[in-house]
Amino acid sequence: MSGASALAERVWSAHGDAWQAEGRLRQSRGGGAVALPGIRLMSSGLPHAQWNNGDGTDPARVDVEAVRAWYAARAYGDGVPWGVCVPVGSQFAHGQHVFRKRCMALLPDRFRAVRASPGVSIGDALPADVDTFARIDAAAFEGTVEQTHPWVAPHFGATGFIVALATLDGEPVGVATAIHADDRAGQCVGIFGVGVLGHARRRGIGGAMTSWLLEKVFAQGATLAHLNPDSDAAARLYARLGFIETAGLDVYGDL
Repeated sequence: MSGASALAERVWSAHGDAWQAEGRLRQSRGGGAVALPGIRLMSSGLPHAQWNNGDGTDPARVDVEAVRAWYAARAYGDGVPWGVCVPVGSQFAHGQHVFRKRCMALLPDRFRAVRASPGVSIGDALPADVDTFARIDAAAFEGTVEQTHPWVAPHFGATGFIVALATLDGEPVGVATAIHADDRAGQCVGIFGVGVLGHARRRGIGGAMTSWLLEKVFAQGATLAHLNPDSDAAARLYARLGFIETAGLDVYGDL
């Protein structure tokens, strides 16, 4: 196996590890996490497909009826919508292909830290900040606070989760989350939900928050960082920190 292929496989596995951590965190909220033949499933218990995810490890072995039954039992028996990620190039004969999720990876020795610009401060978001955090996240990603709040709130104070809040001249303007998991891929950190309010963009705040999180988690022993850029501009930002693009994941819905 080539080095590039091995890194991509580890990133796919780390992606599943992070989502499994999300599911376990929400066990008491109608969510959960489980491994079935050929796939690992997680659920947030929330009625939004993007937060109920299966990571296909061997798509040919997946029993889709068993997966459907598991998701039908989430949210205290009300069921939730869901989707599946499979490695690029895999054959998955169920549902509809929705989009391709890009993946990037960073090894600690390639990390190039960046500092926040003058006027920008980054620190741990505290439980008292949850409403502010949800408001910024919703605005940055064009969602609603009603949807976002129950997704972000469990992260505060949870083991393995670090939530960052950035301020500009004292005004909260940016949020980001790191998930430090030690599972099938080893000690890895996933960076998610890096969002900045529109009027505060192009000041390097997203990169500085990501750098701040990486410094913390690499110091705690993580040996790989991974994330999913949603645009070429985001990919360029992360490349400046040392991330390289790896083979992505195909996302399927309507299952």
